[in-house]
Amino acid sequence: MKKIRTVLGDILAEELGFTYSHEHLWTNPPANQKDRDLELTDYEASVSELWRFKHAGGNALVDATTLDYGRNASQLKRMSLETNVHVIATTGFNKYIYFPQWVNSLTIKEITQKLVRDVTQGMDGTEAKAGFLKAGSWNQLIHPLEEKVTRAVARAQLETGAPIWLHTEAGTMGLELLDILAEEGVDLSKVAVGHSDRNADPYYHLKLAERGAFVQFDGTSKIKYYPDSTRVMLIKNMLEHDFGKQLLISGDMGRKAYLHAYGGGPGFEYILKKFIPRLLEEGIKKEEIDTIFIQNPANWLAQF
Repeated sequence: MKKIRTVLGDILAEELGFTYSHEHLWTNPPANQKDRDLELTDYEASVSELWRFKHAGGNALVDATTLDYGRNASQLKRMSLETNVHVIATTGFNKYIYFPQWVNSLTIKEITQKLVRDVTQGMDGTEAKAGFLKAGSWNQLIHPLEEKVTRAVARAQLETGAPIWLHTEAGTMGLELLDILAEEGVDLSKVAVGHSDRNADPYYHLKLAERGAFVQFDGTSKIKYYPDSTRVMLIKNMLEHDFGKQLLISGDMGRKAYLHAYGGGPGFEYILKKFIPRLLEEGIKKEEIDTIFIQNPANWLAQF
């Protein structure tokens, strides 16, 4: 039976429970990112937000902070121990504007070896292992360095079995990233395409799902892009086309302005306390919601 790799060790898939499949507990973007609202480095604030998630009914959280975005495995491990929430961490990269110089200098093979070590030995000088791999692209294009690390991620996946999560800037280039992974021999059923709802195109989402990938809507509550009514429509589109088993939903609360404990909102409670009740009122069945938040994350992450 395959297992899921958390920062505290491997667990059985049925132990995962209710899961947010893309969040951030600890981030520290490089200095070229001038918007420091994206920096989450207050332990007490982050762990308090995780406690809110726990008390609202959450059981597991996927932290998508990459090694080029300030990942800190020791802090993730500490928060998981304190709250008893399963935390699944990543290794890999965000987008080329954040890449360290060594990404340009090293070969694909050398980058692959680094990723494999994070999955099999531990991250950031700890014994906490990465539970998934991450690659990403820019808006409407894939930078050559992004293609380079995407191929390294693919090769690390083939060596370790770890699932893959893809950052797509503004929901673009998802199909093209899948093309690269497929060229490298990756089974696309082990891949989740993040930020897909930023590109609120039902046709696009179906094309992603037809490739076998998980389609992730992770902008819940972010009305600066569009209202949640649009997201409800996109969810219904996936369900009506029988792709409910390939849908992941989360909030990507990666800013101080999004988190109660940092002085913002709506925080980690929003999906559990407001969005899911709305989905039920909108006619989405509880069994479908359980599939999206319990079964699908477990099926995507249980690759070890």
